[in-house]
Amino acid sequence: MLANLRQLFRYRALISSLVARELKARYRASTLGVVWSFVNPLLLLLIYTFVFTVVMPAAHPPELQPFALFLFAGILPWTWFSSSLLESSNVLIAGGNLIKKVLFPAEVLPIVSVLAGLVHFCFGLPILVAFLIYYRVPVSPTDLLWFPLIVLVQLVLTTGLALLVSALTVHFRDVRDLLANLLTLWFFATPIIYPISQAPGRVRQVLNLNPFTHLAVAYQDVLFRPGPFTQGTRLLVVGIASALVFVTGYFVFDRLRDTFAEEV
Repeated sequence: MLANLRQLFRYRALISSLVARELKARYRASTLGVVWSFVNPLLLLLIYTFVFTVVMPAAHPPELQPFALFLFAGILPWTWFSSSLLESSNVLIAGGNLIKKVLFPAEVLPIVSVLAGLVHFCFGLPILVAFLIYYRVPVSPTDLLWFPLIVLVQLVLTTGLALLVSALTVHFRDVRDLLANLLTLWFFATPIIYPISQAPGRVRQVLNLNPFTHLAVAYQDVLFRPGPFTQGTRLLVVGIASALVFVTGYFVFDRLRDTFAEEV
């Protein structure tokens, strides 16, 4: 496993080429093309903002103002996370012709899905910056130094889960449908459309077991709440857990690698 893991660096040119191909293929037949990478998160944000500020204005406490920014700080990384896992669940089956080639590294495919999602996440950052400027939210330069680390932790966590999900789906096709429902539950079990302080004590203990809870709160702490960053210790714990998830995901993927060509 370690030998295959070390060889991933050798495939960096292949990975970047496949990421570029994935981005081009996604918007090849659309009129707006890559502009959808900016429009999609903006439309999603506007929908949630309309629901929680016009339809249900009392659904969130007054200290969560501007609520649109609070939402966007959680929705943007969640979209990257959920879309990467959903796409990874089918990527080995869809790329069956590639993984049947002896020299092709199958782990590249779920990694490409995660990195393509990261690119879309980066495309959404200018919209986030525009909201920060529009609402005149002060952001500490010291807090912003934590932002790349949060993104890195999420990248490791998402990649580990993507490897695990993609490998399991080859043998158990029901994983795709199960994952779609699990992600819906996971979204509402993460403080994205509500603050974690609103959850009752026992529920909060359960939410704290969710690694994405701490990622979402870390993003909110950097981008929404002025003041010193307070999630450093929890982010370190999630980072260690994410590394373990990555190793576990790659271990399962490596053990099942030889069976992929037969099953797809």
